[in-house]
Amino acid sequence: MLSAIEAETAKRAESYAAAPVYNRFPGAEPGTPVDSPARIHLDWNPGSPVSARALVLAAENRLERISDAILVCSPPQIRREAPLDLNFTDIEILFNDHVKGWFFLIKELAAAFKAKGEGTLSLVYPEVNESPGEEEAPGLLGHSALAVFRTLTRDLLASAFSEPFITLGFTGVEEPGFAAFIFKQLEEKTRRANGKLYKYGKLSFFK
Repeated sequence: MLSAIEAETAKRAESYAAAPVYNRFPGAEPGTPVDSPARIHLDWNPGSPVSARALVLAAENRLERISDAILVCSPPQIRREAPLDLNFTDIEILFNDHVKGWFFLIKELAAAFKAKGEGTLSLVYPEVNESPGEEEAPGLLGHSALAVFRTLTRDLLASAFSEPFITLGFTGVEEPGFAAFIFKQLEEKTRRANGKLYKYGKLSFFK
Protein backbone atom coordinates (compact mmCIF):
# COMPACT_ATOMS: atom_id res chain seq x y z
CA MET A 1 0.00 0.00 0.00
CA LEU A 2 2.76 2.43 0.93
CA SER A 3 4.64 1.97 -2.36
CA ALA A 4 1.41 2.35 -4.36
CA ILE A 5 0.59 5.65 -2.66
CA GLU A 6 4.12 6.94 -3.23
CA ALA A 7 4.02 5.88 -6.88
CA GLU A 8 0.76 7.80 -7.28
CA THR A 9 2.35 10.81 -5.60
CA ALA A 10 5.34 10.66 -7.95
CA LYS A 11 3.01 10.74 -10.98
CA ARG A 12 1.20 13.84 -9.76
CA ALA A 13 3.74 16.02 -7.93
CA GLU A 14 6.66 17.98 -9.34
CA SER A 15 8.49 17.25 -6.10
CA TYR A 16 7.64 15.59 -2.81
CA ALA A 17 9.44 14.51 0.34
CA ALA A 18 9.33 10.91 1.54
CA ALA A 19 10.33 9.91 5.07
CA PRO A 20 9.99 6.14 5.53
CA VAL A 21 9.53 4.36 8.82
CA TYR A 22 12.02 1.55 8.45
CA ASN A 23 11.10 -1.93 9.65
CA ARG A 24 13.78 -2.64 12.23
CA PHE A 25 12.34 -5.90 13.51
CA PRO A 26 14.74 -8.87 13.21
CA GLY A 27 14.30 -10.75 9.96
CA ALA A 28 12.31 -7.99 8.26
CA GLU A 29 12.91 -7.34 4.58
CA PRO A 30 13.76 -3.74 3.60
CA GLY A 31 11.23 -1.94 1.44
CA THR A 32 11.98 -0.75 -2.07
CA PRO A 33 11.71 3.04 -2.48
CA VAL A 34 10.06 4.53 -5.54
CA ASP A 35 12.65 5.65 -8.10
CA SER A 36 11.51 9.11 -9.19
CA PRO A 37 13.32 12.40 -9.89
CA ALA A 38 10.52 14.10 -7.95
CA ARG A 39 11.40 12.23 -4.76
CA ILE A 40 13.29 13.97 -1.95
CA HIS A 41 14.43 11.40 0.58
CA LEU A 42 14.44 12.48 4.22
CA ASP A 43 15.50 10.36 7.19
CA TRP A 44 14.13 10.66 10.70
CA ASN A 45 14.04 8.89 14.03
CA PRO A 46 10.33 8.33 14.78
CA GLY A 47 10.94 7.90 18.50
CA SER A 48 12.40 11.40 18.87
CA PRO A 49 10.28 14.57 19.10
CA VAL A 50 13.34 16.61 18.10
CA SER A 51 13.72 14.49 14.96
CA ALA A 52 10.05 15.01 14.07
CA ARG A 53 10.50 18.78 14.26
CA ALA A 54 13.70 18.59 12.22
CA LEU A 55 11.90 16.48 9.61
CA VAL A 56 9.11 19.02 9.13
CA LEU A 57 11.60 21.88 8.93
CA ALA A 58 13.71 19.96 6.40
CA ALA A 59 10.64 19.26 4.27
CA GLU A 60 9.64 22.93 4.36
CA ASN A 61 13.16 24.00 3.39
CA ARG A 62 13.44 21.54 0.50
CA LEU A 63 9.89 22.05 -0.81
CA GLU A 64 9.52 25.73 0.22
CA ARG A 65 6.14 24.86 1.75
CA ILE A 66 4.14 21.82 2.82
CA SER A 67 0.60 21.91 1.47
CA ASP A 68 -0.32 18.23 1.88
CA ALA A 69 0.99 15.56 4.24
CA ILE A 70 0.00 11.92 3.80
CA LEU A 71 0.83 9.64 6.72
CA VAL A 72 0.58 5.96 5.87
CA CYS A 73 0.41 3.34 8.60
CA SER A 74 1.98 0.24 7.11
CA PRO A 75 2.20 -2.03 10.15
CA PRO A 76 5.00 -4.60 10.29
CA GLN A 77 3.97 -8.17 9.54
CA ILE A 78 5.90 -9.68 12.43
CA ARG A 79 4.05 -12.41 14.29
CA ARG A 80 4.72 -13.35 17.91
CA GLU A 81 3.00 -15.73 20.31
CA ALA A 82 1.88 -13.33 23.03
CA PRO A 83 3.38 -12.89 25.49
CA LEU A 84 6.08 -15.58 25.47
CA ASP A 85 7.80 -14.65 22.21
CA LEU A 86 7.91 -10.92 22.88
CA ASN A 87 11.26 -9.49 23.93
CA PHE A 88 12.31 -6.05 25.11
CA THR A 89 13.71 -5.15 21.69
CA ASP A 90 10.37 -5.92 20.02
CA ILE A 91 8.52 -3.72 22.48
CA GLU A 92 10.93 -0.80 22.15
CA ILE A 93 10.84 -0.89 18.36
CA LEU A 94 7.04 -1.14 18.33
CA PHE A 95 6.46 1.91 20.53
CA ASN A 96 9.35 4.07 19.31
CA ASP A 97 8.85 3.54 15.58
CA HIS A 98 5.19 2.65 15.15
CA VAL A 99 3.39 4.48 17.97
CA LYS A 100 5.29 7.46 19.39
CA GLY A 101 6.49 8.61 15.99
CA TRP A 102 2.98 9.29 14.68
CA PHE A 103 2.10 11.46 17.68
CA PHE A 104 5.31 13.50 17.41
CA LEU A 105 5.01 13.98 13.64
CA ILE A 106 1.32 14.90 13.71
CA LYS A 107 1.98 17.47 16.43
CA GLU A 108 4.67 19.16 14.31
CA LEU A 109 2.64 19.06 11.10
CA ALA A 110 -0.42 20.47 12.87
CA ALA A 111 1.70 23.32 14.24
CA ALA A 112 3.08 24.10 10.77
CA PHE A 113 -0.37 24.03 9.15
CA LYS A 114 -1.93 26.08 11.93
CA ALA A 115 0.77 28.74 11.62
CA LYS A 116 0.00 29.09 7.91
CA GLY A 117 -3.75 28.75 8.35
CA GLU A 118 -4.01 26.04 5.69
CA GLY A 119 -2.91 22.57 4.65
CA THR A 120 -4.25 19.03 4.44
CA LEU A 121 -3.32 16.22 6.79
CA SER A 122 -4.31 12.78 5.48
CA LEU A 123 -4.03 9.62 7.56
CA VAL A 124 -4.16 6.28 5.78
CA TYR A 125 -4.40 2.80 7.25
CA PRO A 126 -5.30 -0.62 5.83
CA GLU A 127 -8.21 -2.87 6.64
CA VAL A 128 -6.65 -6.21 7.57
CA ASN A 129 -7.82 -9.61 8.66
CA GLU A 130 -7.13 -9.62 12.38
CA SER A 131 -7.86 -13.34 12.77
CA PRO A 132 -4.78 -15.46 11.95
CA GLY A 133 -5.02 -18.83 10.29
CA GLU A 134 -4.90 -21.98 12.35
CA GLU A 135 -1.16 -22.39 11.80
CA GLU A 136 -0.23 -18.70 12.17
CA ALA A 137 0.94 -16.90 15.28
CA PRO A 138 -1.01 -13.76 16.16
CA GLY A 139 0.11 -10.55 14.44
CA LEU A 140 0.42 -8.89 17.85
CA LEU A 141 2.97 -6.25 16.87
CA GLY A 142 1.43 -5.12 13.60
CA HIS A 143 -2.14 -5.23 14.87
CA SER A 144 -1.22 -3.28 18.01
CA ALA A 145 0.43 -0.53 15.94
CA LEU A 146 -2.54 -0.44 13.58
CA ALA A 147 -5.05 -0.22 16.44
CA VAL A 148 -3.29 2.82 17.88
CA PHE A 149 -3.09 4.58 14.50
CA ARG A 150 -6.74 3.81 13.75
CA THR A 151 -7.88 5.25 17.09
CA LEU A 152 -5.63 8.29 16.67
CA THR A 153 -7.08 8.93 13.21
CA ARG A 154 -10.68 8.77 14.42
CA ASP A 155 -9.93 11.11 17.35
CA LEU A 156 -8.22 13.63 15.04
CA LEU A 157 -11.13 13.54 12.62
CA ALA A 158 -13.57 14.18 15.47
CA SER A 159 -11.66 17.32 16.50
CA ALA A 160 -10.85 18.56 12.98
CA PHE A 161 -13.62 21.15 12.77
CA SER A 162 -11.89 23.55 15.16
CA GLU A 163 -8.68 23.64 13.10
CA PRO A 164 -7.84 25.94 10.16
CA PHE A 165 -6.42 23.03 8.16
CA ILE A 166 -8.20 19.98 6.74
CA THR A 167 -7.87 16.51 8.25
CA LEU A 168 -8.97 13.45 6.29
CA GLY A 169 -8.88 9.72 6.97
CA PHE A 170 -8.62 6.88 4.46
CA THR A 171 -8.95 3.16 5.04
CA GLY A 172 -9.46 0.21 2.76
CA VAL A 173 -8.22 -3.06 1.41
CA GLU A 174 -4.90 -3.07 -0.36
CA GLU A 175 -6.19 -3.08 -3.93
CA PRO A 176 -4.58 -1.39 -6.95
CA GLY A 177 -7.20 1.36 -7.07
CA PHE A 178 -6.87 2.47 -3.45
CA ALA A 179 -4.05 4.96 -4.03
CA ALA A 180 -5.82 6.58 -7.00
CA PHE A 181 -9.01 6.77 -4.92
CA ILE A 182 -7.15 8.70 -2.21
CA PHE A 183 -5.82 11.26 -4.65
CA LYS A 184 -9.19 11.67 -6.31
CA GLN A 185 -10.68 12.70 -2.97
CA LEU A 186 -7.75 15.03 -2.26
CA GLU A 187 -8.15 16.75 -5.61
CA GLU A 188 -11.88 17.26 -5.08
CA LYS A 189 -11.76 18.16 -1.38
CA THR A 190 -13.44 21.22 0.08
CA ARG A 191 -13.76 22.51 3.62
CA ARG A 192 -16.96 20.46 3.87
CA ALA A 193 -14.84 17.31 3.61
CA ASN A 194 -12.94 18.17 6.79
CA GLY A 195 -13.15 15.38 9.34
CA LYS A 196 -14.34 12.68 6.93
CA LEU A 197 -13.22 9.07 6.97
CA TYR A 198 -13.24 7.63 3.46
CA LYS A 199 -13.53 3.88 3.08
CA TYR A 200 -12.46 1.97 -0.01
CA GLY A 201 -13.26 -1.57 -1.04
CA LYS A 202 -14.88 -3.45 -3.87
CA LEU A 203 -17.65 -0.88 -3.61
CA SER A 204 -16.07 2.52 -2.96
CA PHE A 205 -17.95 4.70 -0.53
CA PHE A 206 -17.35 7.26 2.15
CA LYS A 207 -18.98 8.57 5.26
